Amino acid sequence: MNKIYLDYAATTPTAPEVVAAMQPYFFEHFGNPSSIYATGREAKGKLEEVRESIARQLGAKEASEIIFTGGGSEADNLAIKGMAWARAKKGNHIITSSVEHHAVMDACKFLMDHGFEVTFLPVDGEGMVDPEDVARAIRPETILITIMHANNEVGTIQPIAEIGKIAQDHEIPFHTDAVQTAGVLPVDVEELHCDLLSISAHKFYGPKGVGALYVRRGLRPVSLIHGGAQERNRRAGTENLPAIVGMGTALELAQEKREEKVAQLIYLRDKLSRGLIEAVPHVKLNGHKTQRLPGNVNIAVEYVEGEAMLLNLDLLGIAASSGSACTSGSLEPSHVLLAMGIPHEIAHGSLRLTLGRWTTEEDVDQVLAVLPGIIEKLRAMSPLYTTDCACEK
Repeated sequence: MNKIYLDYAATTPTAPEVVAAMQPYFFEHFGNPSSIYATGREAKGKLEEVRESIARQLGAKEASEIIFTGGGSEADNLAIKGMAWARAKKGNHIITSSVEHHAVMDACKFLMDHGFEVTFLPVDGEGMVDPEDVARAIRPETILITIMHANNEVGTIQPIAEIGKIAQDHEIPFHTDAVQTAGVLPVDVEELHCDLLSISAHKFYGPKGVGALYVRRGLRPVSLIHGGAQERNRRAGTENLPAIVGMGTALELAQEKREEKVAQLIYLRDKLSRGLIEAVPHVKLNGHKTQRLPGNVNIAVEYVEGEAMLLNLDLLGIAASSGSACTSGSLEPSHVLLAMGIPHEIAHGSLRLTLGRWTTEEDVDQVLAVLPGIIEKLRAMSPLYTTDCACEK
């Protein structure tokens, strides 16, 4: 059976070039970057070389503004909890959106249990935050604004530069979760007016378990992990040098012919979404129609459960999802779709198909050949679907 992978938003395969770059740092150059002898100094030199590369890729002014973490979730938590505790004497109010990744949502809810107040901004029917809502939500005690660059479920790209400028004008630190956009969209912290920005290597063909947080010079988030002086006392623990090398290599590779790659993804994305909407009644595209990630197709399929579609696709060797991989197994509908005003019963029928480096037009054609039949079969078993429904588009 020819397997088709359409869940690149959940994770990506580690690129062969990245694996090759990492390999020497498991055995040949295995030193601890904190050691003062030659093997350790060699490791430290490579660590700082990668730090400089990532800083350059993100538009940071200094390499020291990059903190290596264990992934995007840790980077988000360090940004949000770390800045909240660092600025607690100045206020206790945080602004975020109602469609954030759980790494942001749950960090904010944790802080609410510890005396902080959080405003969860609404979004429109396409999942977009209104910058004017951000401005209206600011209070004298607001100490942090955190809005994701692009949504991991529906793909909507937020007006981050505009929101960042609002935060800058009010002298409030601004964080964005760029886990879904780094390596895909232009990510420049100066152009986006970001003070903190999170990335995760396994979203752009790097290894799992490694990420980074950009922190603008002058900000000092309180460390979440104690026990060592690594990362300038901002994140204790021996740095995972092989993974960090892999992340640096993956981010550099992502920039090569990026516009050409994005154009191909948009072509395949639009072919897939248009084909499904034309072939199947009662199917709607979730998220913004144009301001969306180039590889994201998220559809609402009425009268069908998303999990049933996933299982049927899996039997045919097609991997997809119905939302964030972090909430797979949950019986609750996506909080993102609910925040967009999509009813529970329709949100349960969501399907996310995300494309990437190895997606081919043949893969898209195969999905278009089999998915309409799967939906028709499942609807035939639904007591809610009738032939009258099928007559409407």
